Amino acid sequence: METFHLSGKKILVILPPHGFRDEEYQKPKALFDESGARVTVASSTLAPAQGMLGSVVTPDESIKDVKATDFDAVLLVGGVGSNTYWHDETVHNLAKEANHAGKVVSAICLAPVTLANAGLLKGKTATAYPSAESYLKWKGATYTGNSVEIAGNIVTAKGPEAAEEFARAVARLLVKNK
Repeated sequence: METFHLSGKKILVILPPHGFRDEEYQKPKALFDESGARVTVASSTLAPAQGMLGSVVTPDESIKDVKATDFDAVLLVGGVGSNTYWHDETVHNLAKEANHAGKVVSAICLAPVTLANAGLLKGKTATAYPSAESYLKWKGATYTGNSVEIAGNIVTAKGPEAAEEFARAVARLLVKNK
């Protein structure tokens, strides 16, 4: 198993307040923690977030109180609740600021819709949960249906089965972006 040295790296995980896909949060978080990164979880509320499979995560920060440029990567967790952020200007701006600053911007499952709505996937190769295929294409992305896609500093992933591969792709970019 490949190991990563992410000591000193800061990762912002944006979690829906309800209906996030548990393993899309848990697997990346575990890899980042084991690799020495500092993970900050932000949501639209500081109330405990509820996962689709029963896990509960208490956010560290409100999304309105964080700055993308304070982090090396921004990761949007998917699941049915990720639609909370599809049209959320605060999250769009966080993703755009991170992208503009050359940070890693990533989203899994249904969360790539948020990146598409922020204008970040236009002209880029991307993937997402299959039900989002036509929407991503409509927003100008080249949808592949692959488990993970990397387009420059943007990582998208298909769904829970790709959570570990997704986490490794984000970690590889963080190592590369010393």
